[in-house]
Amino acid sequence: MRAMFAAMILLTSGSLAEAQLTQPTIAGAKPKQATTVPIRPAVQAPADTANAMPQADRLALQSDLAWVGEYNGAITGDVSERMVAAIKEYQKAKGGKPTGVLNPQERSVLAETARRRQENVGWKIVTDAVTGARLGIPTKLVPQQTGDANGTKWSSPTGTIQILLSRRKEAGPTTAKLADEEKKQPGRNVDYTVVKPDFFVLSGLQGLKKFYIRGSFKSDEVRIMTLLYDQATENTVEPVVIAMSSAFNAFPIAQQGGPPPRKTVDYGTGVVVNEDGAIIADREITEGCISITIPGYGHADRTADGKERGLALLHVYGARELKPLALASGAAATSVEITGIADPQDQGGGSAASSVKAQASQIGGDGDAPLSPALGPGFSGAAALDASGKFAGIALLKPLIVAGASNMATTSQAVLVSPGTVREFLKANGVNTNGASSDVKAAVVRVICVRK
Repeated sequence: MRAMFAAMILLTSGSLAEAQLTQPTIAGAKPKQATTVPIRPAVQAPADTANAMPQADRLALQSDLAWVGEYNGAITGDVSERMVAAIKEYQKAKGGKPTGVLNPQERSVLAETARRRQENVGWKIVTDAVTGARLGIPTKLVPQQTGDANGTKWSSPTGTIQILLSRRKEAGPTTAKLADEEKKQPGRNVDYTVVKPDFFVLSGLQGLKKFYIRGSFKSDEVRIMTLLYDQATENTVEPVVIAMSSAFNAFPIAQQGGPPPRKTVDYGTGVVVNEDGAIIADREITEGCISITIPGYGHADRTADGKERGLALLHVYGARELKPLALASGAAATSVEITGIADPQDQGGGSAASSVKAQASQIGGDGDAPLSPALGPGFSGAAALDASGKFAGIALLKPLIVAGASNMATTSQAVLVSPGTVREFLKANGVNTNGASSDVKAAVVRVICVRK
Protein backbone atom coordinates (compact mmCIF):
# COMPACT_ATOMS: atom_id res chain seq x y z
CA MET A 1 0.00 0.00 0.00
CA ARG A 2 1.44 3.33 -0.95
CA ALA A 3 0.55 6.94 -0.25
CA MET A 4 -3.16 7.34 0.39
CA PHE A 5 -3.27 11.07 -0.03
CA ALA A 6 -2.24 12.99 -3.15
CA ALA A 7 -1.75 16.69 -3.67
CA MET A 8 -4.41 18.58 -5.54
CA ILE A 9 -3.52 19.37 -9.12
CA LEU A 10 -5.27 21.85 -11.35
CA LEU A 11 -4.32 21.71 -14.99
CA THR A 12 -5.28 24.55 -17.20
CA SER A 13 -5.15 24.65 -20.94
CA GLY A 14 -4.68 27.58 -23.18
CA SER A 15 -5.82 28.27 -26.67
CA LEU A 16 -3.61 28.84 -29.66
CA ALA A 17 -4.47 32.00 -31.51
CA GLU A 18 -2.53 34.41 -33.62
CA ALA A 19 -3.53 37.82 -34.88
CA GLN A 20 -4.07 38.35 -38.60
CA LEU A 21 -0.78 39.21 -40.29
CA THR A 22 -0.83 41.87 -43.07
CA GLN A 23 2.20 42.73 -45.19
CA PRO A 24 2.83 46.47 -45.86
CA THR A 25 1.77 47.69 -49.31
CA ILE A 26 4.47 48.93 -51.71
CA ALA A 27 3.44 51.64 -54.22
CA GLY A 28 2.77 50.18 -57.66
CA ALA A 29 2.85 46.63 -56.36
CA LYS A 30 -0.09 44.28 -56.12
CA PRO A 31 -1.13 44.00 -52.50
CA LYS A 32 -0.46 40.60 -51.03
CA GLN A 33 -3.43 38.74 -49.65
CA ALA A 34 -3.45 38.67 -45.88
CA THR A 35 -2.85 35.28 -44.26
CA THR A 36 -4.90 34.16 -41.31
CA VAL A 37 -4.42 31.41 -38.80
CA PRO A 38 -7.66 29.80 -37.65
CA ILE A 39 -8.42 30.09 -33.97
CA ARG A 40 -8.61 26.71 -32.35
CA PRO A 41 -11.03 26.20 -29.47
CA ALA A 42 -9.47 25.62 -26.09
CA VAL A 43 -9.30 21.98 -25.03
CA GLN A 44 -10.40 21.43 -21.45
CA ALA A 45 -7.93 19.49 -19.36
CA PRO A 46 -9.10 16.22 -17.72
CA ALA A 47 -8.70 17.72 -14.25
CA ASP A 48 -10.93 20.67 -15.19
CA THR A 49 -13.57 18.27 -16.49
CA ALA A 50 -13.46 16.30 -13.24
CA ASN A 51 -13.62 19.46 -11.14
CA ALA A 52 -16.81 20.47 -12.94
CA MET A 53 -18.52 17.29 -11.74
CA PRO A 54 -20.69 17.32 -8.58
CA GLN A 55 -18.89 16.20 -5.41
CA ALA A 56 -20.95 13.00 -5.12
CA ASP A 57 -20.02 12.04 -8.70
CA ARG A 58 -16.31 12.57 -8.03
CA LEU A 59 -16.55 10.43 -4.89
CA ALA A 60 -18.31 7.69 -6.82
CA LEU A 61 -15.72 7.86 -9.62
CA GLN A 62 -12.78 7.54 -7.22
CA SER A 63 -14.51 4.72 -5.36
CA ASP A 64 -15.20 2.80 -8.58
CA LEU A 65 -11.62 3.25 -9.81
CA ALA A 66 -10.37 1.92 -6.47
CA TRP A 67 -12.64 -1.13 -6.68
CA VAL A 68 -11.27 -2.07 -10.11
CA GLY A 69 -7.70 -1.72 -8.82
CA GLU A 70 -6.65 1.42 -10.71
CA TYR A 71 -6.78 4.05 -7.94
CA ASN A 72 -4.95 3.81 -4.62
CA GLY A 73 -5.51 7.26 -3.18
CA ALA A 74 -7.87 8.68 -0.61
CA ILE A 75 -11.52 8.72 -1.66
CA THR A 76 -12.17 12.37 -0.90
CA GLY A 77 -13.73 13.71 -4.08
CA ASP A 78 -10.70 15.97 -4.57
CA VAL A 79 -9.28 15.90 -8.10
CA SER A 80 -5.63 14.90 -8.29
CA GLU A 81 -3.01 13.85 -10.79
CA ARG A 82 -3.31 10.34 -9.36
CA MET A 83 -7.03 10.28 -10.12
CA VAL A 84 -6.53 11.41 -13.73
CA ALA A 85 -3.74 8.84 -14.18
CA ALA A 86 -6.05 6.13 -12.82
CA ILE A 87 -8.70 7.05 -15.40
CA LYS A 88 -6.14 6.82 -18.20
CA GLU A 89 -4.88 3.44 -16.97
CA TYR A 90 -8.44 2.14 -16.84
CA GLN A 91 -9.08 3.34 -20.39
CA LYS A 92 -5.88 1.69 -21.65
CA ALA A 93 -6.75 -1.57 -19.88
CA LYS A 94 -10.09 -1.56 -21.72
CA GLY A 95 -8.43 -0.89 -25.07
CA GLY A 96 -9.61 2.70 -25.27
CA LYS A 97 -7.85 5.99 -25.86
CA PRO A 98 -6.34 7.32 -22.59
CA THR A 99 -7.94 10.75 -22.61
CA GLY A 100 -8.36 11.04 -18.84
CA VAL A 101 -12.08 11.73 -19.32
CA LEU A 102 -14.53 8.82 -19.37
CA ASN A 103 -17.26 8.84 -21.99
CA PRO A 104 -20.76 7.81 -20.83
CA GLN A 105 -20.34 4.18 -21.88
CA GLU A 106 -16.92 3.87 -20.20
CA ARG A 107 -18.32 5.40 -17.02
CA SER A 108 -21.31 3.08 -17.01
CA VAL A 109 -19.21 -0.05 -17.49
CA LEU A 110 -16.80 1.08 -14.76
CA ALA A 111 -19.69 1.63 -12.33
CA GLU A 112 -21.20 -1.78 -13.07
CA THR A 113 -17.84 -3.56 -12.70
CA ALA A 114 -17.22 -1.86 -9.35
CA ARG A 115 -20.75 -2.69 -8.18
CA ARG A 116 -20.23 -6.35 -8.99
CA ARG A 117 -16.96 -6.45 -7.10
CA GLN A 118 -18.58 -4.85 -4.08
CA GLU A 119 -21.33 -7.46 -4.23
CA ASN A 120 -18.78 -10.26 -4.60
CA VAL A 121 -17.11 -9.34 -1.30
CA GLY A 122 -20.33 -8.33 0.49
CA TRP A 123 -19.30 -4.70 1.04
CA LYS A 124 -21.30 -2.97 3.80
CA ILE A 125 -20.86 0.17 5.87
CA VAL A 126 -21.48 -0.77 9.51
CA THR A 127 -21.36 0.91 12.91
CA ASP A 128 -19.52 -1.24 15.44
CA ALA A 129 -21.57 -1.70 18.62
CA VAL A 130 -18.49 -2.01 20.87
CA THR A 131 -16.37 0.95 19.77
CA GLY A 132 -18.97 3.17 18.08
CA ALA A 133 -16.66 3.49 15.06
CA ARG A 134 -17.95 3.24 11.51
CA LEU A 135 -16.15 1.14 8.95
CA GLY A 136 -16.64 -0.80 5.73
CA ILE A 137 -16.65 -4.58 6.04
CA PRO A 138 -16.35 -7.15 3.19
CA THR A 139 -18.89 -9.42 4.89
CA LYS A 140 -18.51 -12.33 2.45
CA LEU A 141 -14.73 -12.41 2.94
CA VAL A 142 -14.95 -12.21 6.76
CA PRO A 143 -18.30 -13.76 7.76
CA GLN A 144 -17.25 -14.70 11.29
CA GLN A 145 -17.59 -12.01 13.97
CA THR A 146 -16.57 -12.07 17.62
CA GLY A 147 -16.10 -9.34 20.19
CA ASP A 148 -15.57 -8.29 23.77
CA ALA A 149 -15.45 -5.05 25.74
CA ASN A 150 -12.19 -4.05 24.00
CA GLY A 151 -13.26 -4.42 20.40
CA THR A 152 -14.56 -6.56 17.54
CA LYS A 153 -12.96 -9.06 15.19
CA TRP A 154 -14.14 -10.20 11.76
CA SER A 155 -12.39 -13.14 10.09
CA SER A 156 -12.56 -15.62 7.24
CA PRO A 157 -13.27 -19.27 8.14
CA THR A 158 -9.59 -20.22 7.77
CA GLY A 159 -8.17 -17.00 9.23
CA THR A 160 -6.50 -15.92 5.98
CA ILE A 161 -8.21 -12.50 6.32
CA GLN A 162 -8.78 -10.78 9.66
CA ILE A 163 -10.11 -7.35 10.61
CA LEU A 164 -9.60 -6.14 14.18
CA LEU A 165 -11.16 -3.01 15.61
CA SER A 166 -9.86 -2.13 19.08
CA ARG A 167 -10.53 0.53 21.70
CA ARG A 168 -8.59 1.66 24.73
CA LYS A 169 -7.97 4.64 26.96
CA GLU A 170 -4.56 6.28 26.99
CA ALA A 171 -3.30 9.37 28.80
CA GLY A 172 -2.23 12.18 26.48
CA PRO A 173 -2.21 10.24 23.20
CA THR A 174 -0.76 11.64 19.98
CA THR A 175 -0.79 10.02 16.59
CA ALA A 176 3.02 9.92 16.54
CA LYS A 177 3.06 8.11 19.88
CA LEU A 178 0.35 5.67 18.81
CA ALA A 179 2.16 4.91 15.55
CA ASP A 180 5.40 4.17 17.41
CA GLU A 181 3.56 1.80 19.76
CA GLU A 182 2.07 -0.10 16.84
CA LYS A 183 5.43 -0.35 15.06
CA LYS A 184 6.92 -2.08 18.10
CA GLN A 185 4.41 -4.93 18.09
CA PRO A 186 6.22 -8.30 17.71
CA GLY A 187 6.81 -9.52 14.18
CA ARG A 188 5.91 -6.31 12.40
CA ASN A 189 8.08 -5.04 9.57
CA VAL A 190 6.75 -1.58 8.61
CA ASP A 191 7.45 -0.38 5.07
CA TYR A 192 5.08 2.59 4.95
CA THR A 193 4.13 5.23 7.51
CA VAL A 194 1.89 8.30 7.44
CA VAL A 195 1.40 10.36 10.59
CA LYS A 196 -1.06 13.26 10.57
CA PRO A 197 -2.36 15.25 13.55
CA ASP A 198 -5.69 13.40 13.51
CA PHE A 199 -4.78 9.91 12.25
CA PHE A 200 -1.90 7.60 11.37
CA VAL A 201 -1.44 4.78 8.85
CA LEU A 202 1.06 1.91 8.83
CA SER A 203 1.47 -0.98 6.42
CA GLY A 204 3.95 -3.77 5.85
CA LEU A 205 4.46 -7.43 6.76
CA GLN A 206 3.59 -9.22 9.97
CA GLY A 207 5.02 -12.70 9.77
CA LEU A 208 3.69 -14.12 6.51
CA LYS A 209 0.72 -11.75 6.35
CA LYS A 210 0.42 -8.24 4.99
CA PHE A 211 -1.07 -5.69 7.33
CA TYR A 212 -2.71 -2.29 7.16
CA ILE A 213 -3.38 -0.19 10.27
CA ARG A 214 -5.29 3.05 10.64
CA GLY A 215 -5.78 4.70 14.01
CA SER A 216 -7.11 7.84 15.63
CA PHE A 217 -7.92 9.30 19.04
CA LYS A 218 -10.28 11.72 20.74
CA SER A 219 -9.36 13.00 24.20
CA ASP A 220 -8.09 9.83 25.92
CA GLU A 221 -10.05 7.40 23.70
CA VAL A 222 -8.06 5.47 21.07
CA ARG A 223 -9.56 3.53 18.14
CA ILE A 224 -7.39 1.38 15.87
CA MET A 225 -8.40 -0.70 12.84
CA THR A 226 -6.02 -3.49 11.78
CA LEU A 227 -6.36 -5.57 8.64
CA LEU A 228 -4.28 -8.76 8.24
CA TYR A 229 -4.36 -10.86 5.08
CA ASP A 230 -2.35 -13.62 3.44
CA GLN A 231 -0.29 -12.49 0.48
CA ALA A 232 -2.13 -15.01 -1.71
CA THR A 233 -5.32 -12.96 -1.23
CA GLU A 234 -3.68 -9.66 -2.21
CA ASN A 235 -5.51 -9.18 -5.53
CA THR A 236 -8.87 -9.60 -3.83
CA VAL A 237 -8.16 -7.67 -0.64
CA GLU A 238 -6.17 -4.62 -1.72
CA PRO A 239 -9.05 -2.79 -3.46
CA VAL A 240 -11.02 -3.42 -0.26
CA VAL A 241 -8.20 -1.88 1.79
CA ILE A 242 -8.51 1.40 -0.13
CA ALA A 243 -12.26 1.51 0.48
CA MET A 244 -11.87 0.53 4.15
CA SER A 245 -9.30 3.24 4.74
CA SER A 246 -11.53 6.00 3.40
CA ALA A 247 -14.67 4.60 5.05
CA PHE A 248 -13.13 4.34 8.53
CA ASN A 249 -14.48 6.94 10.96
CA ALA A 250 -13.27 6.30 14.48
CA PHE A 251 -15.58 8.85 16.12
CA PRO A 252 -18.61 9.47 13.89
CA ILE A 253 -20.96 12.25 14.90
CA ALA A 254 -24.64 11.45 15.38
CA GLN A 255 -25.84 12.68 12.01
CA GLN A 256 -23.39 10.36 10.28
CA GLY A 257 -25.01 7.36 11.93
CA GLY A 258 -26.28 5.71 8.75
CA PRO A 259 -27.64 6.23 5.27
CA PRO A 260 -29.96 9.18 4.70
CA PRO A 261 -33.50 8.42 5.88
CA ARG A 262 -36.00 7.25 3.32
CA LYS A 263 -38.50 9.74 1.95
CA THR A 264 -41.89 9.88 3.63
CA VAL A 265 -43.47 9.69 0.18
CA ASP A 266 -41.70 8.05 -2.77
CA TYR A 267 -42.79 8.10 -6.40
CA GLY A 268 -41.91 5.46 -8.95
CA THR A 269 -43.23 3.79 -12.09
CA GLY A 270 -44.82 0.37 -12.44
CA VAL A 271 -45.53 -1.72 -15.54
CA VAL A 272 -48.78 -3.69 -15.79
CA VAL A 273 -47.90 -7.24 -16.90
CA ASN A 274 -51.26 -9.04 -16.89
CA GLU A 275 -54.99 -8.42 -16.74
CA ASP A 276 -55.22 -9.89 -13.23
CA GLY A 277 -53.56 -6.81 -11.76
CA ALA A 278 -49.89 -7.86 -11.59
CA ILE A 279 -47.47 -4.91 -11.77
CA ILE A 280 -43.69 -5.03 -11.82
CA ALA A 281 -41.94 -2.16 -10.01
CA ASP A 282 -38.78 -0.98 -8.27
CA ARG A 283 -37.94 -2.83 -5.05
CA GLU A 284 -36.30 0.21 -3.41
CA ILE A 285 -39.25 2.50 -4.12
CA THR A 286 -41.69 -0.01 -2.58
CA GLU A 287 -39.56 -0.96 0.45
CA GLY A 288 -40.82 -0.12 3.96
CA CYS A 289 -44.16 1.31 2.82
CA ILE A 290 -47.15 1.44 5.13
CA SER A 291 -49.25 1.80 1.99
CA ILE A 292 -48.70 1.53 -1.76
CA THR A 293 -51.14 3.27 -4.08
CA ILE A 294 -51.64 3.01 -7.84
CA PRO A 295 -53.59 6.17 -8.76
CA GLY A 296 -56.77 5.29 -10.59
CA TYR A 297 -56.72 1.70 -9.33
CA GLY A 298 -56.37 2.02 -5.56
CA HIS A 299 -54.30 0.10 -3.02
CA ALA A 300 -51.61 -2.38 -4.09
CA ASP A 301 -50.01 -5.24 -2.16
CA ARG A 302 -46.34 -6.08 -2.57
CA THR A 303 -46.43 -9.83 -3.14
CA ALA A 304 -42.83 -10.62 -4.13
CA ASP A 305 -39.36 -9.17 -3.62
CA GLY A 306 -36.51 -9.73 -6.08
CA LYS A 307 -33.63 -8.37 -4.04
CA GLU A 308 -30.84 -9.50 -6.36
CA ARG A 309 -32.18 -7.60 -9.36
CA GLY A 310 -34.00 -4.80 -7.53
CA LEU A 311 -37.47 -5.81 -8.69
CA ALA A 312 -40.76 -6.02 -6.79
CA LEU A 313 -44.11 -7.53 -7.72
CA LEU A 314 -47.24 -5.57 -6.86
CA HIS A 315 -50.88 -6.62 -7.17
CA VAL A 316 -54.04 -4.55 -7.43
CA TYR A 317 -57.32 -6.38 -6.96
CA GLY A 318 -60.57 -5.86 -8.82
CA ALA A 319 -59.04 -3.42 -11.28
CA ARG A 320 -60.64 -3.16 -14.70
CA GLU A 321 -59.48 -1.97 -18.09
CA LEU A 322 -55.82 -2.70 -17.37
CA LYS A 323 -53.65 -2.73 -20.48
CA PRO A 324 -50.74 -5.09 -19.81
CA LEU A 325 -47.61 -4.59 -21.87
CA ALA A 326 -46.49 -7.30 -24.27
CA LEU A 327 -43.21 -8.67 -22.88
CA ALA A 328 -41.97 -10.43 -26.01
CA SER A 329 -38.52 -9.01 -26.73
CA GLY A 330 -36.40 -8.60 -29.79
CA ALA A 331 -32.62 -8.71 -30.11
CA ALA A 332 -30.40 -7.13 -27.44
CA ALA A 333 -30.63 -3.36 -27.81
CA THR A 334 -28.24 -0.57 -26.93
CA SER A 335 -30.51 2.32 -27.96
CA VAL A 336 -33.75 2.26 -26.00
CA GLU A 337 -36.70 4.48 -25.19
CA ILE A 338 -37.63 4.66 -21.51
CA THR A 339 -41.30 5.36 -20.72
CA GLY A 340 -42.34 6.25 -17.19
CA ILE A 341 -44.12 8.80 -15.04
CA ALA A 342 -41.94 11.58 -13.67
CA ASP A 343 -42.16 12.81 -10.08
CA PRO A 344 -45.08 15.26 -9.76
CA GLN A 345 -42.67 18.03 -8.74
CA ASP A 346 -41.01 17.65 -12.14
CA GLN A 347 -44.26 18.12 -14.04
CA GLY A 348 -46.12 20.75 -12.05
CA GLY A 349 -48.15 18.24 -10.07
CA GLY A 350 -49.09 16.26 -13.20
CA SER A 351 -49.13 12.52 -13.74
CA ALA A 352 -48.57 12.13 -17.47
CA ALA A 353 -46.40 9.36 -18.88
CA SER A 354 -43.44 10.50 -20.96
CA SER A 355 -40.52 8.95 -22.81
CA VAL A 356 -36.78 9.63 -22.96
CA LYS A 357 -34.00 8.18 -25.12
CA ALA A 358 -31.13 6.33 -23.44
CA GLN A 359 -28.12 4.18 -24.23
CA ALA A 360 -27.56 0.81 -22.56
CA SER A 361 -23.98 -0.44 -22.25
CA GLN A 362 -23.83 -4.11 -23.11
CA ILE A 363 -21.38 -5.68 -20.67
CA GLY A 364 -22.13 -9.34 -21.25
CA GLY A 365 -23.41 -12.00 -18.90
CA ASP A 366 -26.72 -11.73 -17.10
CA GLY A 367 -25.91 -8.52 -15.22
CA ASP A 368 -27.77 -5.25 -15.39
CA ALA A 369 -26.75 -2.97 -18.25
CA PRO A 370 -25.75 0.56 -17.16
CA LEU A 371 -27.88 3.31 -18.69
CA SER A 372 -26.98 6.84 -19.69
CA PRO A 373 -28.11 9.49 -19.18
CA ALA A 374 -29.41 8.94 -15.65
CA LEU A 375 -33.14 8.61 -15.01
CA GLY A 376 -35.16 11.44 -13.54
CA PRO A 377 -37.09 11.14 -10.25
CA GLY A 378 -40.18 8.98 -10.59
CA PHE A 379 -38.84 7.03 -13.58
CA SER A 380 -37.39 4.11 -11.62
CA GLY A 381 -39.37 1.03 -12.65
CA ALA A 382 -40.10 2.42 -16.13
CA ALA A 383 -40.47 0.26 -19.25
CA ALA A 384 -37.82 0.21 -21.96
CA LEU A 385 -38.55 -0.51 -25.62
CA ASP A 386 -36.12 -1.04 -28.47
CA ALA A 387 -36.19 0.73 -31.82
CA SER A 388 -38.76 -1.73 -33.17
CA GLY A 389 -41.10 -1.21 -30.19
CA LYS A 390 -40.27 -4.53 -28.52
CA PHE A 391 -39.84 -4.88 -24.76
CA ALA A 392 -36.18 -4.21 -23.80
CA GLY A 393 -36.35 -4.40 -19.99
CA ILE A 394 -37.09 -2.40 -16.84
CA ALA A 395 -35.08 0.73 -16.03
CA LEU A 396 -34.11 1.23 -12.38
CA LEU A 397 -32.22 3.80 -10.32
CA LYS A 398 -30.03 1.81 -7.93
CA PRO A 399 -28.59 3.62 -4.90
CA LEU A 400 -24.86 3.32 -4.30
CA ILE A 401 -22.93 3.94 -1.10
CA VAL A 402 -19.31 4.98 -1.46
CA ALA A 403 -16.68 5.74 1.13
CA GLY A 404 -15.57 9.33 1.23
CA ALA A 405 -14.06 12.11 3.25
CA SER A 406 -17.31 12.62 5.18
CA ASN A 407 -17.42 8.85 5.75
CA MET A 408 -20.20 8.15 3.36
CA ALA A 409 -21.80 9.61 0.27
CA THR A 410 -24.81 8.45 -1.68
CA THR A 411 -25.38 8.52 -5.39
CA SER A 412 -27.40 6.49 -7.89
CA GLN A 413 -26.73 4.45 -10.99
CA ALA A 414 -29.27 3.93 -13.76
CA VAL A 415 -29.43 0.33 -15.00
CA LEU A 416 -31.52 -1.74 -17.37
CA VAL A 417 -32.79 -5.11 -16.12
CA SER A 418 -32.96 -7.45 -19.10
CA PRO A 419 -36.25 -8.82 -20.50
CA GLY A 420 -35.15 -12.38 -19.71
CA THR A 421 -34.50 -11.49 -16.06
CA VAL A 422 -37.90 -9.80 -15.81
CA ARG A 423 -39.72 -12.80 -17.30
CA GLU A 424 -37.86 -15.24 -15.03
CA PHE A 425 -38.77 -13.16 -11.98
CA LEU A 426 -42.43 -13.18 -12.97
CA LYS A 427 -42.41 -16.90 -13.76
CA ALA A 428 -40.76 -17.72 -10.41
CA ASN A 429 -43.63 -15.93 -8.69
CA GLY A 430 -46.39 -17.63 -10.64
CA VAL A 431 -47.34 -14.67 -12.82
CA ASN A 432 -48.77 -15.52 -16.21
CA THR A 433 -48.02 -12.69 -18.60
CA ASN A 434 -50.88 -12.22 -21.03
CA GLY A 435 -50.09 -8.72 -22.21
CA ALA A 436 -50.65 -8.00 -25.86
CA SER A 437 -50.58 -4.21 -25.84
CA SER A 438 -47.79 -2.25 -27.48
CA ASP A 439 -49.14 0.98 -26.02
CA VAL A 440 -46.44 1.47 -23.42
CA LYS A 441 -47.87 4.75 -22.08
CA ALA A 442 -51.13 2.98 -21.29
CA ALA A 443 -49.28 0.11 -19.58
CA VAL A 444 -47.21 2.22 -17.15
CA VAL A 445 -48.70 3.43 -13.88
CA ARG A 446 -47.54 5.68 -11.09
CA VAL A 447 -46.50 3.94 -7.87
CA ILE A 448 -46.80 5.94 -4.64
CA CYS A 449 -45.20 4.63 -1.44
CA VAL A 450 -46.10 6.23 1.89
CA ARG A 451 -43.84 5.59 4.89
CA LYS A 452 -44.00 6.66 8.50
